[in-house]
Amino acid sequence: MDTAPRPHPAELTFRDASIADVDALVALVESAYRGDSSRTGWTTEADILEGQRTDPQEVAEVIESPVSRLMVVEHEGAIAACCQLQDRGDHAYFGMFAVSPALQGAGLGKTIIAEAERVARTTWGARALHMTVLTAREDLIAWYVRRGYRRTGKMTPFPYGNERFGLPQRDDLEFELLVKELD
Repeated sequence: MDTAPRPHPAELTFRDASIADVDALVALVESAYRGDSSRTGWTTEADILEGQRTDPQEVAEVIESPVSRLMVVEHEGAIAACCQLQDRGDHAYFGMFAVSPALQGAGLGKTIIAEAERVARTTWGARALHMTVLTAREDLIAWYVRRGYRRTGKMTPFPYGNERFGLPQRDDLEFELLVKELD
């Protein structure tokens, strides 16, 4: 994959998602993880999962939840990335992280995760950020480890049989909990 031009942080706008963003956010998440469009980036899951990654109902639920924020990142007036933060008391959960495949490899992910950590710490007083990642995604886990996340060995099974989470192409899928302590 070619490296995309690096957007300068001053060219990025961070904001909370609104219901008006639902369709664009679903399209972004799908493009980053599923189908042929995801293959232009490095976060694709197209070889291990088919079907949907998210849907309008799930995105709307995150936006409307009183304990979650869906952060939108805009670049040049368009939605370029997003991530979910959920207040869970002493820690926050980080999920629904997607960067447009056209901008992957440009350092945007590092900027977004740093901002998510800052927001979780300052908004909710979170002392740690938790996330779950498919263990089959060793490259993605390694990326998070380089950002200071620790593998815990705590596994959660993939929800086989629930098409809302996709159509597995293999029978060994599970999630591992990754944790980063926030200073």
